[in-house]
Amino acid sequence: MSTVLITGASGGIGYELAKLFARDHHNLVLVARSADKLAQVATELQRHGGTVKTVALDLAAPPAPKFLFDQLQREGMAIDILINNAGFGAFGEFAQMPEDEILGQIDLNLTALTQLTRLFLPPMVQRRSGRIMNVASTAAFQPGPLMAVYYATKAYVLSFSEAIANELRHSGVTVTCFCPGATHTGFAKRAGTENSRLFKHVGAMPAEKVARDGYRAVMEGRTLAISGAHNWIVAQSSRFAPRKMVTAVSRWVAERVDS
Repeated sequence: MSTVLITGASGGIGYELAKLFARDHHNLVLVARSADKLAQVATELQRHGGTVKTVALDLAAPPAPKFLFDQLQREGMAIDILINNAGFGAFGEFAQMPEDEILGQIDLNLTALTQLTRLFLPPMVQRRSGRIMNVASTAAFQPGPLMAVYYATKAYVLSFSEAIANELRHSGVTVTCFCPGATHTGFAKRAGTENSRLFKHVGAMPAEKVARDGYRAVMEGRTLAISGAHNWIVAQSSRFAPRKMVTAVSRWVAERVDS
């Protein structure tokens, strides 16, 4: 029975992934900021028979990833599957955005993900077995006016994941970059994008469906997976359209509307 570490596991895609892994009888290590929410999730998932360990931790804090790794090492827990799902976005013009919102996105979406991958990957390579899934976004494929930092962090996740997947191609370890589009989770409320054209008019996918796509992708060892056929089309088309057009459309989709 393998052990799966999922960050951002108290809600949204992370929670839905945890349910899928629990149903297939994996042991779980669930990480999020809220101890209360994690406890509720653990109580729900333990009925499937596997162990569920929870760690309430703010991974955006610089010592947190190393603290988590060291704690699991002391407890003799080997992580077979790492799901780097934790992340957040913030809406607004870069020049007006509070510095803590800017740096917080970088610390969680980029730095924590990179550090966790660096910490948990070498033991997988040594065992010649393991899976990593880094959750990016369809935002990774184009610039994002009004969410410039968030889009940029997801572009990093995509590039980083594809590169190390290539490095590890003969190692027995797979790296998957999973790119959901708009999804019905708490993300939009936290980011301030609930009233954007993307969520109001274009539409969002259910978190359960998105999680199933991600689960299949990581278990199949795919390097890149985009959830939803329409999201795949948008991601691919952005590679060929003029960059100014892509950026303009990206802004139009992100702008808030009254209805």
